[in-house]
Amino acid sequence: MHTEPTKPKSQWLSKLFPQWAHIHIDQLEQKWIAVSLAAVALFVGVITLDALFHGINPPSKVETIDSASLHLSKEFAEDNLGVQVDGQGNIIVRMVAGRYSFFPKHIDVPAETPLTFRWVSMDVLHGVHIPMTNMSTMIVPGYVAEITTSFPKPGDYPLLCNEYCGLGHNHMWSNISVIAKENWTAPTKPAATGGTSHE
Repeated sequence: MHTEPTKPKSQWLSKLFPQWAHIHIDQLEQKWIAVSLAAVALFVGVITLDALFHGINPPSKVETIDSASLHLSKEFAEDNLGVQVDGQGNIIVRMVAGRYSFFPKHIDVPAETPLTFRWVSMDVLHGVHIPMTNMSTMIVPGYVAEITTSFPKPGDYPLLCNEYCGLGHNHMWSNISVIAKENWTAPTKPAATGGTSHE
């Protein structure tokens, strides 16, 4: 005697995916599929609401820049990279990360002084880490990463990339020479203006 398999009571999955109408899915499996989809929908909903209502954004400030035209940007043009002092006496360091180096390759900064680093990427996701400081941030293409730090004592500090960016990642580094506050001489070039969004 041949009997037809009983169809499950719930047909919502078959309605949602018509190609599955001919596949028998047990009711318990359907329940677990429903629970899994509901969990995914809940998490996506929470992330979306956070992004819209709480301003959850990429690391640092929400400041955009066109990575393809950094060389045309006034702030990150080649002549404006490095250490500058603004009109209020704040020290700003502008650097560009690109496979496989940081530009400029070497900078001199004073010890025991607040320094504001502004970073952009010219190509892919990079990270920056300076041992013995709080400097550890991601440099996301299309965004300006900004962090303020200070160096506790004079010496040479390595600047390392801590996000894998390609085959030459382990060679991506620069050097920062930290000079005693009283011996450091401020650069004479005028400070570039920053802090504006570029679309």
